[in-house]
Amino acid sequence: MSTKVFGHKAPDTDSTGSPIAWAWYLSEVKGIPATPCLLGEPNTEAAFVIQHWGLDKPEIISDVAEGDKVVIVDTNNPAELPAGINSADIVQIIDHHKLAGGLETKGPIDITMRPLACTATIMYDLMGDDIAKAPKGIKGAMLSCIISDTLEFRSPTTTDHDRAVCEALAKDLGVDIGDLAAKMFEAKSDVSEFSDAELLRMDSKEYAVEGTKFRVSVLETTAPKMVLDRKASLMASMTDVAREDGVDQVLLFVVDILNEEATFLIPNDLVKTVAEKSFGATVSGDTVVLPGVMSRKKQIIPSLKL
Repeated sequence: MSTKVFGHKAPDTDSTGSPIAWAWYLSEVKGIPATPCLLGEPNTEAAFVIQHWGLDKPEIISDVAEGDKVVIVDTNNPAELPAGINSADIVQIIDHHKLAGGLETKGPIDITMRPLACTATIMYDLMGDDIAKAPKGIKGAMLSCIISDTLEFRSPTTTDHDRAVCEALAKDLGVDIGDLAAKMFEAKSDVSEFSDAELLRMDSKEYAVEGTKFRVSVLETTAPKMVLDRKASLMASMTDVAREDGVDQVLLFVVDILNEEATFLIPNDLVKTVAEKSFGATVSGDTVVLPGVMSRKKQIIPSLKL
């Protein structure tokens, strides 16, 4: 039985590239048959990374069966995983997020959680000298994951170690980090083909504050106008998305990568209160700009208050 390796729903670059890299490592180095999987269509940046490095797109799965051997990467939150995850045989977790709780395992497992910006950075360390055996595409996927999760070192989650690993991979591959980042961010910024509902779910996490359930959505882009031109329809779609997903409200932050700020959409009084209580913002319209806010993990979710 092949071990399934996957990250969270609504896969971004890290939840696409890291399963590919770790499945390669398990199969080719450790001799454990493993298959990378995705829990949905990859976002535009992740799709670009797959194409750019000549990788095979992993199989998309909607659930896991009882007893399936699985490795979970880039999350440990049951809300971001298949409904049947606790009936599967979870053998390993590799993650860089806070401990969410709620996962059940068949026995003791291998867990690695480190305060780094990217899962691929952790994997680089775990692979050790074996990283030299990795083909160009695997190294490229890992490099791309780190560029994405650190927003080319702009994100406050970036550590010196993330930067060092990224630079080591880039040097090994003969890649200019700035050039690759520009191509990745350009791909991420092209959201013209996506519906409002798809955009609201594209890069999102479920999070509860004082009993109120939110879908916290982030769109990272070098062209925020492309998204903000759609703000009226996006805000109108929030009600349907919230109802369909079983949450009370969708919070959307449009992160301007180049200007290092986020525009928070304010569709109603509840979200206005969140903006004022959480970020000390003065809200006078249907958007508010939050200077320096780039990271959902470090700056947005920990700040949320009612």
